[in-house]
Amino acid sequence: MEIKKIVLTGGPCAGKTTALSWIRDNIPKYGYKVLFVPETATELIGGGVTPWGCGTNIDYQRCQMELQMKKEELFERAGKTMDAEKLLIVCDRGMMDNKAYMAEEDFLQLCDEFGTTEEQFRNGYDAVFHLVTAANGAVEAYTNANNAARYESVEEAVALDDRLVAAWTGHPYLRIFDNSTGFEKKLEKLLTEILRFLGEPEPYSIEPSRS
Repeated sequence: MEIKKIVLTGGPCAGKTTALSWIRDNIPKYGYKVLFVPETATELIGGGVTPWGCGTNIDYQRCQMELQMKKEELFERAGKTMDAEKLLIVCDRGMMDNKAYMAEEDFLQLCDEFGTTEEQFRNGYDAVFHLVTAANGAVEAYTNANNAARYESVEEAVALDDRLVAAWTGHPYLRIFDNSTGFEKKLEKLLTEILRFLGEPEPYSIEPSRS
């Protein structure tokens, strides 16, 4: 079985949810079984486990990183049992995203606790695709209304987006998609780049998400 594991990341209100739907609708056409590892922060915050509710931010981040690691391990283990020649695991955010939400010394402390390194976390994925927040280049589309776990202002969203890019910088296959082309074209470029990474022919057309 050919297994590829990628990260879809980005700043707040970058189009990640819609992009995941586009991946779901298009990548299986190329013979891939596609698994989606859900965003851990949204699960925890939606369930009442929040950075502002835990004792300290590092207490929260420790929980989030541990759960995220276990989920990714489970999805990989389950995927290996499936009847598929080509498997694509798509992580809605990866381990390095956590670095953008805490002090560097805290992140390094947690790396030590988990018995790994920053480089091992970063290079545990075959490719990383970053969607730039709408707050940078499409501010009229920026909103917090469609995600209960999102609370950043425009300025905070731009700063967070920059920290996320910095956290992933150094990965050999990091691709960044800005808002200079409009939202639909942004997603078309993303899908084309994912197919290029997979070594598949680029499509003549891409089907928009049905959701």
